[in-house]
Amino acid sequence: MEKKKPIFTKIDCIRIPVSSLEEGLDFYSRSLGHELIWRTATSIGLKIPESEAEIVIHTEPDELETDITVESVEIAAQEFVRAGGSIVQGPFDIPIGKCIIVKDPWKNQLVLLDNSKGLYQTNKEGIVIGIKKSN
Repeated sequence: MEKKKPIFTKIDCIRIPVSSLEEGLDFYSRSLGHELIWRTATSIGLKIPESEAEIVIHTEPDELETDITVESVEIAAQEFVRAGGSIVQGPFDIPIGKCIIVKDPWKNQLVLLDNSKGLYQTNKEGIVIGIKKSN
């Protein structure tokens, strides 16, 4: 049997809903020590040491979720469905690329995204000022 190439490349982030960005920043950064990486009007990215993954606190009406990076959302979606999973929503555009929400055969929901448009570019204060194109 030919070994398949994994579709998941890394954990992108753990998204944690908070009622207030400032209170969330106080808890996760000032109290727990996670460094601010970037900030938008509704989200803040915080560094997880020894990892490329981030904690993203946000005030959007979502639940706790884990976002997983894939090389291509379109290809990952095809592979996921072919393997027996299902598509819940998407694919849809996000600032850094494309995203899709899927469920595995046991009804576990996963968020898959790619960085096809690039990564956030920030100023010295960590405020997102644009997208840095991928190479």
